[in-house]
Amino acid sequence: MSASQAFGRSQAITLATQTMENGEFMQTLTRRIALMTESQNPEATAHLSAYLSEEMTPYLAALGFRCEQFDNPVAGKPPLLIAQRIEGSDLPTLLLYGHGDVTNGQEELWQAGTHPWQLSQIDDKIFGRGTADNKGQHTINFIALDAALKAREGQLGYNVKILFEMSEEVGSTGLEAFCRKHAQELESDLFLASDGPRLNAQSPTIFLGSRGVCQFRLRCETGNGARHSGNWGGVMTNPAIRLQHALATLVSANGKLLAECLKAPAPQGLTAEMMRELPVGGNAGDPELNPNWGEAHLSVGERLFGSNTLEVIALGAGNITKPIGAIPNSAEAVCHLRLVPGTDLDNLVSNLLEHFAAHDFLDIEVIYEGGYNATRLDPTHPWVDFVKTSMERSLNQPITVLPNLGGTIPNHCFADVLGLPTVWMPHSYPSCQQHAPDEHLLASVAKQGLAAAAGLFWDLGEHFPR
Repeated sequence: MSASQAFGRSQAITLATQTMENGEFMQTLTRRIALMTESQNPEATAHLSAYLSEEMTPYLAALGFRCEQFDNPVAGKPPLLIAQRIEGSDLPTLLLYGHGDVTNGQEELWQAGTHPWQLSQIDDKIFGRGTADNKGQHTINFIALDAALKAREGQLGYNVKILFEMSEEVGSTGLEAFCRKHAQELESDLFLASDGPRLNAQSPTIFLGSRGVCQFRLRCETGNGARHSGNWGGVMTNPAIRLQHALATLVSANGKLLAECLKAPAPQGLTAEMMRELPVGGNAGDPELNPNWGEAHLSVGERLFGSNTLEVIALGAGNITKPIGAIPNSAEAVCHLRLVPGTDLDNLVSNLLEHFAAHDFLDIEVIYEGGYNATRLDPTHPWVDFVKTSMERSLNQPITVLPNLGGTIPNHCFADVLGLPTVWMPHSYPSCQQHAPDEHLLASVAKQGLAAAAGLFWDLGEHFPR
């Protein structure tokens, strides 16, 4: 790299990180946090649309993007935005992604001095709904892109497209259909986005896909209505007991999957090697890990990133807060299967019904409620090493590469539908409390994110991997 190139790269990083000191980053994020874009709230329709039309469109237009807002393919659901900055039809193209919707604010549960719709900072923590998921993360990337543009005097040397959605927190409703319908407008060479957490606050991270997720509901209903437990107990079916025993055929008391239809191949080869030594947990704010939970013969990293898990996220029968002396009419469990490649997601419901029938649980109903398939880019793909090397140069420290995120993001839309090599560069950390009260972004991690993204956007202008 020539001296002028080195100076330009350094200038891009400086311009980006200075926004943490000169107030630009906080001012920009303050505006975005103030918009109550709760996609789970039916009364937030105007806020969801305004985030695209009144906040993102003018901001991106100032960076040279042509923006167009589209109706969601699913009627009544939030709109989407495609922004394009085309420097030349013969140049390669990078696709970026972000979402502006957030989960419910839960205002009454936040600690003193913080508020979901008002940005505040206490020590290293920047509080507000969406700071970590995802307003803070896409703000970092767009400020870094602006810095690279300024350092390159307005010409990146490649094209950039951005896909923005406003329904990620409700399952990215319509996103897959939108990508299929607008594949030509979204046609690109590489994909980069920021969502989810790093491995930990101290470890800059990239991940190459995500575990999939399937949400399904198990229901046992007798049709008897609620009946007095003394008058009818012992001679009629209790659906809560039936449901508990049905669940026990799926997963052990220590979280190990028992049903063959829920299992997937164990991680192997380079993927397993990458996962095996990953440090998980042990940092401030992290939960206590159970060494005997799940597939205990695997390392913690392999269990979190390379295995299927079944979690019961809600369970109910009767009224737990005001119980009455009656056998309930029905019992339900809402389950999350987190899945890795090799899982038969398409036939999950029929396989579960077959499993329950074999265990004499014909009274258990299985209701599919949505999900995404698992994705994982080959870790030897050139795009992976390019991003890793660029980040190492910018941050002067090792970069952790995860074959996939433990959680789930709509990566299948980009990897499978659009056929793109996908790398995610998260700017958050596992204990950011996303979806919970006191959601926050670490200022120190945000500054690293600004540096890493600005360096990467600069490097793509020097050599765009194909």
